[in-house]
Order: sequence, then structure tokens, then C-alpha cells
Amino acid sequence: MKTKILFQVVFLLSAFLFGQEMIKIDGKAQGTTYHISYYDKQNRNLKPEIEQILQDFDLSVSTYKPNSIISKINRNEPVKVDKYFKACFKKAKEVWKNTNGAFDPTVFSLVNAYGFGPGKKMKIEQKKIDSILQFTGFEKISLKGNKIVKKDPRVGLDFNAFAQGYSVDVVSDFLKSKGIKSFIVEVGGEVYANGKKADGTNWTAGIEKPIDNQTSTNPLEALVKLENFAIATSGNYRRFSIENGVKIAHHIDPKTGHPTKNNLLSASIFAKECISADANATGVLVLGLEKAKTFLKNHPELQAFLIYSDEKGNYQFYETTGVKDIVKQLK
Repeated sequence: MKTKILFQVVFLLSAFLFGQEMIKIDGKAQGTTYHISYYDKQNRNLKPEIEQILQDFDLSVSTYKPNSIISKINRNEPVKVDKYFKACFKKAKEVWKNTNGAFDPTVFSLVNAYGFGPGKKMKIEQKKIDSILQFTGFEKISLKGNKIVKKDPRVGLDFNAFAQGYSVDVVSDFLKSKGIKSFIVEVGGEVYANGKKADGTNWTAGIEKPIDNQTSTNPLEALVKLENFAIATSGNYRRFSIENGVKIAHHIDPKTGHPTKNNLLSASIFAKECISADANATGVLVLGLEKAKTFLKNHPELQAFLIYSDEKGNYQFYETTGVKDIVKQLK
């Protein structure tokens, strides 16, 4: 499972503003936590429905659930896909094409081999990596109606690089269906905010400094104002392993079969949907800084705030024009 970079979502409102009560719910899902705040004129507690949605979502696309649809597909068991799986598969195909294969959910076996998935970690040897690469590649799998078709039965899928982002969209759509227009949803660090808070100000989230830290949150590098927008961050400082003194990041380059090695430390992507922000954040991190700049220029529907290290190891920043008014760096 991909560990997400935690957003420190800032909830600064008092309980009552302008006659409306802000409802806060939180819990655990997908091996992580979620936090949701919203305003509802009917003052409904929607936690039971939301938790059922998240449970159903896991039973579709979580590789950590043995009975999930994706787990059955990876074991080549007959199964019909549902709406959650279809949405993830189609978005993955889109981002795979747009990033020229830098984002590729068929890295499932490689993720397992390095010890970042539900499978048993393997001793990494080039011969083993080369053998896995033979059945890695999104061109080797397709969706036909409600069924998956593989060119090689060994192909496996891993949607964990962006599934949490999509779960944010699913919960957000549920809140909208209930007539709720002002809310913020965060699952595993991925965030979507709709409307404004009751006092007319924006919902706020934070981007962490990319300091290696596997156990807790980091100090904030920047604050972000959100309105009808999603943000997702991928980085190599939250989930990694150390072997023989060498840091091994959990982002795998699907072309080399090895963890990514570049000076891009953190990629925060803004989009209208969190599934797009999340998937593209992973793709951008694998691309590296220079290719990411070119990619972002070709995709103006995405905005970005990137943190990278220079030759001296100091933080440097790259931001697209669309984030200059919504991202405020902290001193």
C-alpha cells in the first residue's frame, strides 16, 4: 500500500458560525485515517453512510483485502468489476498514456518485491527485476466490458498510488448528493474542498517539508487555500527502507524496475478531481523535475507545487502560475 504524504488540514472554525454548525467526523479506512468537516442545515451525522462507502470501496480496489475485486483479478479468479474499479482503471490508463508510462499500476509485482506491498519481500537481484519487467506494462492488460483481459496471466494491478484520491472524490460526491455544498474531505492526506467555510473564508490545508520521517507529521512548508479543488502530494520521505545504508524509495520506475532516483522530493498536484491529482502526483514524481516541467506545460488542467533539492542539498521550489495565489510558503 502506498503511504500518502500527510496533509495537516487546518480546522480553525468555532463550532457555530452564522447559525450553522460545522460537523466533524473522522475514522480509519484503507490502512490510514480520514477527516471530514461539513455544514449541513439538517445537522445530519453521515458517518455511518460514509464508512459503508469506504468499506465497499476497499472491497473493490484494495490489494490488502484478499476478497477484493482487484485481489481476485491479480489471482486470475473470475470476477466482474464494479464502478469503482472501472473508474480507477480508466483514469490509470489515461495518466499512463499522458506520462508516457511513468505512471503504471502494473508495477504490483515490483512493489511487492521491494517490500512495499501485501506480498513477501524478495531479495533484489537484477535477474529477478528483469524477469518481473517481462510482465510489467499497462499495454498488457485491458478492460472489456465488466471483465479484465490479460496478455500475460502474471500481470498484477496496484491502484494504491491513487485509490485514496479517488475515495476522496467518492465521498465528496456523496456529500453533494445530500445537498451539502460546503465541506472538506481528507483521506490519507489527499484533500478536496468544496465551497467556502461559513465565515466566507477558504478551507485550508498544509504541505509538509520533505524531511525523512516514517512515524509522524513534519513541519509545514506551505499553506494552501482550497475552493472546489483537490490537492494530492507524493514524496519519497514518508515511505522508504534503508538497506546497506542506501535509501530505497517506494516509488518504482516501471521502465527500469528500480526505485526512482532523482532530486524531486515532493510533488503536490492540484486538479478538479482528487483522483487526477493523486495519480498525476505519482507520475510527476517518477518523471523527475525536468520532465515534470515539460509535462505540466502540456497539461494546463493540472497545477503544481514541487519541492526539489539542489546540488548543495538545499530546498528549491517550482510552481505553476495557477498556484501562486493559493499557496503561501511559511518562513
